[in-house]
Amino acid sequence: MLIRAALAGLFLVSMSAVAADTPSVKGASVYIIAPKNGDTVTGKVVVQFGLKGMGIAPAGVEMEGTGHHHLIVDKDTPPLNDYLPVGDPQVLHFGKGQTETELTLAPGRHTLQLVFADKDHKPHVPAVVSEKITITVK
Repeated sequence: MLIRAALAGLFLVSMSAVAADTPSVKGASVYIIAPKNGDTVTGKVVVQFGLKGMGIAPAGVEMEGTGHHHLIVDKDTPPLNDYLPVGDPQVLHFGKGQTETELTLAPGRHTLQLVFADKDHKPHVPAVVSEKITITVK
């Protein structure tokens, strides 16, 4: 019984360490440099990510005041108090520290939004999230 209680305590300690919030830097912001809100584009869409007040570090690398980008395509902002979903084709992870991407989008209207997250793909507290922009692909 004592061993079971000790193991349960270890589990709770390790889970709380995994779930710890990573603070953002006061005044930090993330934004989409290009395309601009309302742009009409043709062909592949180059999306450039902007960041102010924090630094870029690859996923898995723990450095204070850093994180990496996630691009949300045609989807509502995901919950910002939990890890960003993996495997969702509308939540693109840039865990190598990329600051731009090229997308192939179907013709029509699309929304784009950036969420900056920590080494474990969890949004910082407070969250660093861009405004959602709308573009049209011809």
